Amino acid sequence: MHDLTGFQRDLLYVIAGLDEPHGLAIKDELEGYYESEVNHGRLYPNLDTLVEKGLVEKGQRDRRTNFYTLTRRGERELEARQDWESQYVTA
Repeated sequence: MHDLTGFQRDLLYVIAGLDEPHGLAIKDELEGYYESEVNHGRLYPNLDTLVEKGLVEKGQRDRRTNFYTLTRRGERELEARQDWESQYVTA
């Protein structure tokens, strides 16, 4: 997780919070959070990086639409990040 960008970590959180989201659903969530446009040239290469790192799995819903889910490793990495953050931030 330490080698991910903040944007890539945000992608993991969004994917974890949605049920098999497709790229545009992830994009919409991030745009709501960032309050600015997230372009395709930023989104999809970062999703592919997370797939390559074994944190996210990409599936095909139909010929034009992929969906994304966290792998077990991705879930463990998010849990470890949350544990680390909780040392410094209390709710």
